[in-house]
Amino acid sequence: MSATSVRAPRSRSFAVDCRPLAIPPFRRMWAASVICAVGGSFSVVAVPTQLFTVTGSSAAVGAAAAVSFAALVVAALGSGALADVMDRRTMLLAADLGLALAYTTLWVQAVLGGRSVPVLLVAVALQGLAFGTVMTTTGATVPRLVPAELLPAANSLSSLVRYSGSILGPVLAGALVPVIGLGTLYLFDAVALLAVVWAVAMLPPLPPLPPLPSPPALSPAGGVGAGPAGAVAGAGAVGPAGGADGGPSSSATGRTLTGFRYLAANRLLVAVLAVDFAAMAFGMPSALFPELARDAFGGAAGGGLETGLLYAAYPAGVFLAGMLSGTFTRARRHGALVAGAAIAWGIAVVLVGLAVELWIALAALVLGGAVNFVLSTFRTTIMQAHTADAMRGRVQGALTVVLVGGPQIANLLHGIAGAALHDVAGALYGPRLAICAGGLLTVVTVAAIAWANPGLRHYTAPAPRAAAARTPPGGLPRDRVSPAPASHAHAGPR
Repeated sequence: MSATSVRAPRSRSFAVDCRPLAIPPFRRMWAASVICAVGGSFSVVAVPTQLFTVTGSSAAVGAAAAVSFAALVVAALGSGALADVMDRRTMLLAADLGLALAYTTLWVQAVLGGRSVPVLLVAVALQGLAFGTVMTTTGATVPRLVPAELLPAANSLSSLVRYSGSILGPVLAGALVPVIGLGTLYLFDAVALLAVVWAVAMLPPLPPLPPLPSPPALSPAGGVGAGPAGAVAGAGAVGPAGGADGGPSSSATGRTLTGFRYLAANRLLVAVLAVDFAAMAFGMPSALFPELARDAFGGAAGGGLETGLLYAAYPAGVFLAGMLSGTFTRARRHGALVAGAAIAWGIAVVLVGLAVELWIALAALVLGGAVNFVLSTFRTTIMQAHTADAMRGRVQGALTVVLVGGPQIANLLHGIAGAALHDVAGALYGPRLAICAGGLLTVVTVAAIAWANPGLRHYTAPAPRAAAARTPPGGLPRDRVSPAPASHAHAGPR
């Protein structure tokens, strides 16, 4: 290798870490997700807009959100159990086609007049079921495509696309509604999904892996002595023929319960989920942004620039961290990064509550978005790498529930706390106190979890193996799954 080729990666080490894109199956899935992240997210604006237009009531919009959330939770848990005993490519194809069917249904009902609320709610439920299955199965599939040492970079790339789409998609949809109408937005969503269907169809088969040899038992800390993929001793057999222990011959409910027992027996995974849930449920103050903008920063009562900037600052920080992912994706102290990023997020939230000027609050939210991107990247990496492949779908299902449910609970908690403190401390200090309390509670809770779980604090990903180091610059042979997927990675602490 020439000196120039050696220096080039170093010069790009602070930019986006694109190493997983050298693997053709992952590259196609990622490229398709870029299309779908923007062109497949228009319904986020179109559904609530149509419901409010038809009913004139925000209660209908809230009901649709509740239906979607309930369907997504059911899908996450059910599809997680199926993903451990079925070909994951087949499941992804079915889920993406189901999502396209949901968007097509929304388009047809809009073309026919779109006045039926029950029809809209049924389509929303179908959308939630399909999307929950896609999220869960995709999370269980990525570790089969890339080696363990590239999981942080792969998850960073995926998060960057997801967050960018959540910014650009709704903005573009809001601009297009007056021009082309709601029905065409639904059609765009369905068409954009064709790129994802093509990418999934091009994947290699992903059937359940054969059972691994029994690993040595874990230490009480949930980490030292971890065997392949962090399989947990005492959690029950998890091979494809597990029968009563969660194999194909078990019921879906039995496999789901086995997944919860597996998860509960692994203190590291429980700690990671607890840290992420605490950071989201206690520390996400977005429900209070309109009140904070009006009462603390002089914004308009009905929303204005100040409110928009508060909502935009967090995703801006996420995007910034994603563009600089090369600064942290090669790190190996994944557990310390998860706990440290969650504590830094809590501190950033406290700074938002204490800010006397709008620019200070915006800077704190940008910082918070950046550290939350780090938290998200390594939380997902630990969950994927430290879980046996035969249980990965079910564990990913539990993670999906936390990812979706955490912000929902945050809105509820902050809304209640903000209203109560508004009555006690007044309009100027009520939302500030609620935000500061949420940030402090995040810091204290995460610190307590990290102190009680040394396995989390000391969790270190293994060094890249020699086989991975010898992979040619062009990546793996075309259309082959990684020869050293994370499914067989030793991911225990060192």
